[in-house]
Amino acid sequence: MDSFSLGGVEVTRVVEFETPTRPPAAMFADIGPQVWHDNRSWLSPDHWDQDAGLLMTRMQAFVLRSGGATILVDTGVGNGKSRPDTPAFDHRSTDFLARLAAVDVLPEDVDLVVNTHLHADHVGWNTRLVDGEWVPTFPNARYLMPRADHDFWHPDSARPARTAAANANVFDDSVAPVVRAGQAVLWEDIHDIDGALRLEYAPGHTPGSSVLTLRSGGELAVFVGDVLHNPVQIIEPDANSCFCEDPAAARASRRRVLDRAADQGALVFPAHLRGASGARVRRMGSSYAVQSWAPFGERV
Repeated sequence: MDSFSLGGVEVTRVVEFETPTRPPAAMFADIGPQVWHDNRSWLSPDHWDQDAGLLMTRMQAFVLRSGGATILVDTGVGNGKSRPDTPAFDHRSTDFLARLAAVDVLPEDVDLVVNTHLHADHVGWNTRLVDGEWVPTFPNARYLMPRADHDFWHPDSARPARTAAANANVFDDSVAPVVRAGQAVLWEDIHDIDGALRLEYAPGHTPGSSVLTLRSGGELAVFVGDVLHNPVQIIEPDANSCFCEDPAAARASRRRVLDRAADQGALVFPAHLRGASGARVRRMGSSYAVQSWAPFGERV
């Protein structure tokens, strides 16, 4: 089962692909090997391949059906994109659109695309190649993009980016074509989608990194993009990934999101979690712990 309802909103996950990535120490320099060893019973094998010594990640999108609208949260890596610094993303060819169709979502059915931030693995299916030109994949959709990220990654920006190499070509092939087509909505600070869904900045990973809160029928969930990459950051909330542009802001945003989730009993859905894809969290001293996993079928 890859769908369930939260109040009046149906939530469906659509997996693009899964892959091993890098050693834990390369991704999370502040987390020592003892933490991984002590938590191996629940971090392995979904989130950490002990034998290979590599982290595991999933590229996935969440489809929300809310108030009669079909909303796609993040769009993965995409096909045919040139990502020379990231071989796992370079010129991919996946059946992601067929997987969307399998849950009754055709490109023309999507009303709204939410890019939680504008990294390569969150905007790839914003566009597809048609007759040698990158065009919006979802022709009837508005694309909600954080203005802070748009401006940060714009070629005219003078601000240095620590992840510039990993995001080479991204603006040109996955952001600018949407803007040129008049389908981009550049929002700032807080943006209400409807009575159940609200976007707000959670900066640090990128300047415009954002979270989408779902509140309906007494149920609460938050789609946090890359505020968390791996569930180890639930127990080690001050540990940033190697991709965070502003480490201090990223830590503050992560704690703020987890504080609210723990206090309000929200389901937390990071963009890249394997297994159940999300979890409820509880406070544990100055940190947090997984209370229960999301009801997405079986953890695999």
